[in-house]
Amino acid sequence: MSTESTTPPEEDPALQDDARAHAAPPDADSAEPSSHEAEIVRLTAERDDMRDRWIRAEAEMANVRARAKRDVDDTRQYAVQKFAADVVEAAENLRRGLSNLPAQSAEEPEIVTKLRDGFEGVERSFVGLLERNGIQRIDPTGQPFDANLHQAMAEQPSAEHPPGTVIQAWTTGWTLNGRLLRPAMVVVAKAAPAGSASGTEAA
Repeated sequence: MSTESTTPPEEDPALQDDARAHAAPPDADSAEPSSHEAEIVRLTAERDDMRDRWIRAEAEMANVRARAKRDVDDTRQYAVQKFAADVVEAAENLRRGLSNLPAQSAEEPEIVTKLRDGFEGVERSFVGLLERNGIQRIDPTGQPFDANLHQAMAEQPSAEHPPGTVIQAWTTGWTLNGRLLRPAMVVVAKAAPAGSASGTEAA
């Protein structure tokens, strides 16, 4: 009786080769998740950078538009500044003419009274027209002296007013849409020396 040597199936080289051949190949995508995540991170960073650039560009454009509008408004409001200064000079001349009229009295001729009333009416209408167009007359009398608005022409000792108070306006001040057009020429109070008479001194 002949004896055949048998090799266990798990030890048969041919079977082992076949098993290796049919075994699932190594997972080719096992390394890909990390590369996908890196790509997502990169794209997210690019998106955030693009969004930041867009926000900054929009803000800059808004600033440019605001500056352009402000420049146009300033040009529109102040383009007539030289003309307004000339018109203000005419208003000041009219006021000086009225101030030089003789003081009103009961004995004055009727024609003088009518002329005075007529010129005062013209002045009121003229000043009202200027105000409707942004030109304002400012009387600084009684106000603290402000070098930005007033031009000091003289100082006068005064015991009735605090030092630095405008006690007289030789001319009124004028503004154009809130901007100084012409400073007021004023007399400013200063402390009166004890026991001396008050007088006017050129500044």
